[in-house]
Amino acid sequence: MNFTPKLPDVGTTIFTVMSALAREHNAINLSQGFPDFACDPLLVELTHQYMQQGYNQYAPMAGLPALRERIAEKCALLYATHLDPDTEITITAGGTQALYTAISAFVHPTDEVIVFEPCYDSYLPAIRANGGIPIPIALQAPDFGIPWDEVRQRLSPRTRMIIINTPHNPSGTILTAKDLQQLDQLTADTDILVLSDEVYEHIIFDGQAHQSVLRYPNLRQRSLAVYSFGKTLHATGWKIGYCIAPPNLTREFRAIHQFLVFSVNTPLQYAIADYLSLPTRYTELPHFFERKRDLFLQLITGSRFTYQQARGSYFQFLDYSAISSMPDTEFARYLTQHIGVAAIPISVFYSQNKPQQSVLRFCFAKQDSTLHQAAECLMSL
Repeated sequence: MNFTPKLPDVGTTIFTVMSALAREHNAINLSQGFPDFACDPLLVELTHQYMQQGYNQYAPMAGLPALRERIAEKCALLYATHLDPDTEITITAGGTQALYTAISAFVHPTDEVIVFEPCYDSYLPAIRANGGIPIPIALQAPDFGIPWDEVRQRLSPRTRMIIINTPHNPSGTILTAKDLQQLDQLTADTDILVLSDEVYEHIIFDGQAHQSVLRYPNLRQRSLAVYSFGKTLHATGWKIGYCIAPPNLTREFRAIHQFLVFSVNTPLQYAIADYLSLPTRYTELPHFFERKRDLFLQLITGSRFTYQQARGSYFQFLDYSAISSMPDTEFARYLTQHIGVAAIPISVFYSQNKPQQSVLRFCFAKQDSTLHQAAECLMSL
């Protein structure tokens, strides 16, 4: 049978590979980004109640109205913005589905999409699968800031979309108000859309405020902002997220969304709507994960790893150049097989011109006991 693959160079993701290697060698898995602790039992109980009460059929295509209303309330509290739950919020099957849907809805063959590398691994395949052309721009190490002058130079009449991600996966950096103002100026009076990946919006440290595109009226009118309850509720396997966009963009988004998943898990939507009635469900997250970050870094104090502490997300970059000259993928395998800790090499987050950086990404969204065990292994290097 003859056919032409849409993604001929795409194989199994590094996250699957490293998690499998961790299981094979009984290593502590700090590679894939998921907690090893339970979500709130109340959330499970609420879900159980709604399942028992028979809320097990299709939800509305756009999402449960009560949940969309809760999201609008949350955004008003956090970002001082008014959202119409009916026309500007869509519940999705996780953040990745929302990202793919947004790209599918607006990126046509030969359209250019600016992405900043290192970047989350779903961006480029989604662009290419829809015939778009990724325009990768490298973030500037060691702070991994956006080189705005280069962005300005790379804009063209074919630029359809710019994808931003804050807090940033994999580097743990954040965009500042100055960054968002630069983006606002660059896109003003153009037809360029902004796809803003904000799934770690509540995991931000050191008293910083998350700079959502929703804070900026002009940006908001050209942006699709993506969020994830999996990150907020410690339940990544539930795969529920949402997309916020102005009505004209939401209509196009939903035109694709309805034929990808149509609607999302009904009892979970009811449960999350109830659960979010208390803002403390998400306002306490920065402190919770900042303590995890600080514990992990304290535990490896005195090791030969070097770092700049993460400013957001639940990932921490560690530089191992004082330990080994191995390439990062090779060292990640060595660390898993012989030291007992799995991490992700930074090079996999680049599509081209991969930097020669001796850096691995570690997930600290783990029980304290897990972090203690992992740090003990890392200190042996």
